Formats: sequence, structure tokens, C-alpha cells
Amino acid sequence: MRRFHVPNYSRKFNERGVWYISENNSIDINDAELGWSGVIDLFNPRKSKLAIMLIFIPFAIYFNIFAHNAPLAFITSIVAIMPLAYFMGVATEQISLRTNESIAGLLNATFGNAAEMIIAILAVFAASSAIKSGDSDTASTMIQVVQASLIGSILGNLLLVLGLAFVWGGIHHKVQSFSSGQMGANASLLLLAVIALILPAAYQYTGNGHEEAIITLSRLTSIVLLAMYGLFLVFQFRTHTDLFATDGHHHDEPPIMGQRQAAILLIGATVMVAWMAEIMIHSIESAADEWGLPTLFIGVILLPLFGNAAEHFTAVHVAGKDKMDLAFSIAVGSSTQIAVLVAPAMVIIAWLIEVPLTFQFGLFETVATFLAVLITNTIAADGKSNWLEGALLLATYTILAMAFFLY
Repeated sequence: MRRFHVPNYSRKFNERGVWYISENNSIDINDAELGWSGVIDLFNPRKSKLAIMLIFIPFAIYFNIFAHNAPLAFITSIVAIMPLAYFMGVATEQISLRTNESIAGLLNATFGNAAEMIIAILAVFAASSAIKSGDSDTASTMIQVVQASLIGSILGNLLLVLGLAFVWGGIHHKVQSFSSGQMGANASLLLLAVIALILPAAYQYTGNGHEEAIITLSRLTSIVLLAMYGLFLVFQFRTHTDLFATDGHHHDEPPIMGQRQAAILLIGATVMVAWMAEIMIHSIESAADEWGLPTLFIGVILLPLFGNAAEHFTAVHVAGKDKMDLAFSIAVGSSTQIAVLVAPAMVIIAWLIEVPLTFQFGLFETVATFLAVLITNTIAADGKSNWLEGALLLATYTILAMAFFLY
């Protein structure tokens, strides 16, 4: 039995059908009593509009297995990932309600990035298979997809997700604030990641670095970045927890499903995301050729746009409730995790299966990442936000999206 404090002034139903009671009261919630009702509501189109998009799952399977229509398999699978990623986000949020807000942000960031991690891992293994079969063109395309999706995830979280959170939160609250300690730590790690991207690009464009040197540098840098992420977790959860302290609003909303049900939903949604991602990865080349879309645009903009659905909805939802510490940790924490954990992990995994994945992501992509980190750090440096700052982040994302489309 867990007790949740509910600071609302009168009894009312929220958008999820959970009722609140008067100020200074609390609700005793028994996980066993919650049951499957909250999970069932997620699949009910009348209560969860995204549930309608689950219809794309059988379409993706049909176009992939029976119709052998790769372009349609690609578009249906990528759309199907969106509600599944959202379900992962909801399940993670329900599990995190039993934790403190710092751990909640880490959980949301980690499982919010699960779709991108799955896509990147499958693309790395697809590149390995292509190399073994002698298909260098497909291998090169898959490596580009991995690099582009990682860059796109960083840009999407920093500019799109955080921008939407600032705008939505700013509409409901004139000025919002978040932990400056959290901002400083994440900003430093992001700048470190940018350095890791700039050096291989500088090697190539100065003519002083050959391919083997870039590969070796990328692999050694990956080890350093992974070590730094581990130190960051120690810093956040052991030695300097006070810098990440929040105002305690994380538990204001009671859970809508039991912890066991949330875990089952999370596992099931993750398995389905992996299946849809596999279909998408194997049809991406045909879709790019059929529709004349640059592979870079697909990787940087389209894949993260649908894969980041969990961060989109969760960060914006909590920002509207004035929980900006949690919104910030989800959006910027996701970017930090992609840059300092997922990207180096992909390089290490590629190293183990002899795929030449490096941090040489291209000059244009590296500059775009640097600019995104720069404007985000500048806007968030004061630890406060409003809707105009969110609009600036969204404008930056729009300009970069147009640039990648025309690249």
C-alpha cells in the first residue's frame, strides 16, 4: 500500500480518469486494486487517441511479409512505432512514480531512448550482415542511418522536445524554473560529446587523419565517454544529490496501473518496437529511392520524430503541470544519454562485430549538433523558461530540418 499526496483544491477527474480530492488530503493506492484498467484504457481509442495508430502494426506486417512492398512497410512501421513508444513512456512513468524525481527522469530518459537504441543496434547488425555478404553500398547506408539517427535524437530532444515543453509549460505558467545544477552537468557532458564529434571531422578535413586513425580515435573516445557517463551517474545519485534536488511534486499524481502491469506493458511495447524497427530498417533503402528522400533526412528527422514520441508526450505533459525539473531531465537528459552513452555504446558494439562505425558523422551534422547544444545551453543557462524561449528552440529545429531536407 502506497500513499500519494494530491494537492488539488476540489475533487475532480483528470484527463486519465483518476480522481483528486481536497487540499492536504491523500489517497491510499494499493497496486493490486489498480489492476489492468489503466492498461486497457491506453488501448481504448475513446480515451487514448494514439491507440488508433496501432492499426498500422498489422499493416506493417502485411506489407513486409505478404505484399513485399518495402516503401509501404517502411511508412507503416515507422508510424506504428509512435504509439508503442508512447506506451513505453507511460509504463516507465508509472514505474517511476514509486521513485524519486531524479531516478524518474533517468528512467524516462532511458526507456524513452529505447526505440532509438533498438533502431541503431539493428542498423549496426544490418551493416555487419551487408559487409559479410560483400554489399558495401548497403553497409555504408546502414552506417549512415545509425549516425544520422543518433544525431537526430540529440537534435530532436534538445530542440523539439524541450521546445514543446517550454511552450506548453509557458502557456500555462508565465515563468518556470528548473535545477541549475542539473543544467550545468548536462551542458558540460553535451559539450564533451560535441568535442568527440568535432575531432574526427577535423582529422578528415585537415587531411592529417586517415581512416584507421579516425576509427581508432572513435573507439578510444567511446571508452572515455562511457566512463564519464558512469561518473555522471555517481555524481547525480551519490555525491551531489543536492544539486539535483527538486521541489517534491513528482508524486502529486496517483498511478493509474499496478507496478506489475506497468512492467508487462513496458516489456510488451519494447518487443513490438523491436519488431517494427526491424521491418523499418530493412525497408529504408527502398523507401528512400521510391520517394526521393535523402537517407540523411530520414535518419536525422523522420526516425527520431516518431521514435521520440515517448519524450514528446511525457515531457510536454509534465511541463504543463509545472514539473520542469522532470521535463528538463527527460528532454536534455535524453540528449545527454544519447551523446555520452548510446552513441559510444554503438561504436563499441560495431567494433566487436567489425563494423567501421566512427564519430566522423560529417561536417554538416557536427555543426548542426554544436549549434543545437549552443542555443540550448544559452537559453537554459539561467534555470528559467517561458514560451518564447520554447519558440526559439522550435524555430531552430525547423531551420535545421529544412537544411537536412535540402542537403
